[in-house]
Amino acid sequence: MEDRLQGRIRPGGRPKGDPSAVRRITIGVRVNATEWETLQRKASHMGMSPAQWLRTAALSRQLPPAPVPEANREAYGELTRLAVNINQIARAANEGRAVVSSTILLGVRKEIIRLQRALLGEEL
Repeated sequence: MEDRLQGRIRPGGRPKGDPSAVRRITIGVRVNATEWETLQRKASHMGMSPAQWLRTAALSRQLPPAPVPEANREAYGELTRLAVNINQIARAANEGRAVVSSTILLGVRKEIIRLQRALLGEEL
């Protein structure tokens, strides 16, 4: 009241927030009646509005990993076989049981290069 008596008027209402935090973009999502009821129930359970619940659920949850392409699964299998072969060669050499021939090593190297090219989309 003193401010009004002295000629100054205080602004009322809520103070302005950070302009960059203002939500101005709307995303339209269509749901059927059953989905809407489920969404309302989940939001109500958390004490949120449906929009707030969707925003929180979408932005705070980690999505499941993307499906692995078939080509990558095949490449993984080939890499596994090569790794097993290399491990067996290294074990035999460390135990002094076998001398690894250059033919075997060159064959493994050739397969690795072929697989690398296949992963890059280059055909031999």
